[in-house]
Amino acid sequence: MADGEGDPGVFVATALPGDPRLLPTVTNAFLGTRAFRDILHVAGVYSGAAGDTHRADVPSQLGLRMAAPGAHTPAESFTLNTWTGTFSHTIQSPGYTATHQLYAHHSLVHLMASSITIRRLDGSTHPVTVQLRSTFVPWSQDLDLTPGPDFQGAHYIHGQTLVPEVEGGPRPTVHMLWTPIPQSLTLGGEERERCWEFLTAVAGGEEEVKRSYSAGLALVAAGSLHRSHVRAWAALRRGCSVELDGPLALRQALHGCLYYLLSAIPPRDSPGVPFHGISPGGLSNGTRGEDYWGHVFWDQDTWMFPNILLLCPEAARAILQYRLRTLEGARRNAQEQGYEGAKFPWESAATGREVCPEEIYGAQEIHVTGDVLMAFEQYYCTTRDQQLFREDGGWELVEAVAQYWCSRMVWSEEEQLYHIRGVMPPDEYHSQVDNSAYTNAVARRSLNFAADMARDLLLPVPEEWEDRARKIKVPFDEERKYHPEYDGYSPGEPVKQADVVLLGFPLMHPMSAEVRRNDLEMYEPVTDPAGPAMTWSMFAVGWLELKELQRAWSQLEKCFSNITEPFKVWVENSDGSGAVNFLTGMGGFLQVVLFGFTGFRITRSGLLFDPAFPDLITKLKVSSVSYLGNKLEVTISREEIRLEVTERSREPRAPPLEAVLGSGQRFPLWEGQSVSFPTAPGWIQRSPSRTS
Repeated sequence: MADGEGDPGVFVATALPGDPRLLPTVTNAFLGTRAFRDILHVAGVYSGAAGDTHRADVPSQLGLRMAAPGAHTPAESFTLNTWTGTFSHTIQSPGYTATHQLYAHHSLVHLMASSITIRRLDGSTHPVTVQLRSTFVPWSQDLDLTPGPDFQGAHYIHGQTLVPEVEGGPRPTVHMLWTPIPQSLTLGGEERERCWEFLTAVAGGEEEVKRSYSAGLALVAAGSLHRSHVRAWAALRRGCSVELDGPLALRQALHGCLYYLLSAIPPRDSPGVPFHGISPGGLSNGTRGEDYWGHVFWDQDTWMFPNILLLCPEAARAILQYRLRTLEGARRNAQEQGYEGAKFPWESAATGREVCPEEIYGAQEIHVTGDVLMAFEQYYCTTRDQQLFREDGGWELVEAVAQYWCSRMVWSEEEQLYHIRGVMPPDEYHSQVDNSAYTNAVARRSLNFAADMARDLLLPVPEEWEDRARKIKVPFDEERKYHPEYDGYSPGEPVKQADVVLLGFPLMHPMSAEVRRNDLEMYEPVTDPAGPAMTWSMFAVGWLELKELQRAWSQLEKCFSNITEPFKVWVENSDGSGAVNFLTGMGGFLQVVLFGFTGFRITRSGLLFDPAFPDLITKLKVSSVSYLGNKLEVTISREEIRLEVTERSREPRAPPLEAVLGSGQRFPLWEGQSVSFPTAPGWIQRSPSRTS
């Protein structure tokens, strides 16, 4: 390993951060908590009406804390192991160690578990006792909980949320079983080592919660509960492995981001459990007043999704299915504002209705609708999964978004162009502006994709879509050769966060290298240095595109002021305000690695590459890039690109691929055979001349 000692995927501390928000989160796709916290959250379970809807607090006995009896203070350590998906707390006393492990089971998503192991270190035979401190009370401010009969030694409560998201709407039910926790545990005088396991099972129904608890007990009896979790988690980490040769801090940040983001996605073998989206602070956070109440924003679709798509397209599909399930709510949003089609909410919970507590954002920050559709487009270009669009509701969403944009535009006789007026761009320091460059560019991209998708599905293309895509205004200053953020923007006006720079990536709006540079030069100095963490990653990607490697690195370095020690938990803003465990910032950071350093760009015709590394990075290896049903191991150094198809989907059968360089050289990509060539721009595409 370059530059530093130690494992970059294991974070160890001898003391905890003073702010409990900075403790590591332990989640799977369905359940989430924070270390030493006495509540957990369940995916999709919100309480409160409209702007007050928030993740319902479910009482949790997982927040217990070990303590050694007596006057002496033993040595303690706290470890987050991103390879095993486990947080642990160890007490080291002269004659014994006691270790408490906590994890959300990756494949049994209704199960969270903790264990305490006491191990004797000397030949003594006196009993060893460890005290357990817990603030657990089986009560919630958000649920009407009722106790039920014990089940297989577990206590049982169940109940509904108190207030539905929309009037007359559903109130989700929660059923929970948990192993009672004693006040202390004792290792007998004749015992060398003993492990106690404590399970918490949570589900929407009695049958499922009992089945999950029983499955956990069976694994406990076989001595393999933690091992089964580690096996499932390690398989995911192997399949999504990203390795860098570079500074230790960068590699630690990379592993931290992968741990927290991959914890949020569904496992491959749980298709029956609907996925409920990813909020900026993840499932562990989102109680009332915290992490935007656990709502889902464009953060999911624009900042997190591209990484998940490249590494794990099955999970990316589950994210899109969340948007499909909330389409009817989005239709209602459009209708209530007097428009056609579907308008996705700025803040979404269970129904797709707008749940932002402040009206201005829901009314004006409409670019989110285009952001949602861009995720569908990236998915389609990467997978060619027509079933999602033909059979699973995807086309209805595409069509509804196109209809919304058409109804939201007005024709300007003066400019002979379509305008979108009265919006808030991604830069939230400005509102009620006309022709936000980003909003209009993403609307154009929506309409172009809708037309392309219609042709692929052999459906008629409404002339209106193509006409409006051609004629929508995207502000451009011909004199200065840059994109003003909106009509009337004056150079030098402060900007909250990445906005116009997103035209270059991820929108890939057509522009010359000169204009791309001018946009970066114009907005970099006026972007608020205290703004949200994902901003600097997009400037870094822009400078990498232009091969300005030192400038790219200086932007990427700014991200580190948002990464807290010792567990690499991100804060939204460098002063510690905003969402914590800020997955949005992590998503931006990962895009620098997966799209910036590689130059990957997802297009209809191929997966482009054009690598660029800052000086401190010498090599990047991505174990499993998914493209058109093929899994590619991609290894890039300054001198060489090496590609190998490690797996090809058999059902449906994946097409053979080839790599094409700008020089015209072609390299067939056969399964199990490595191909290498000098580092240069090119693309990966379906091979036109080979059959399966």
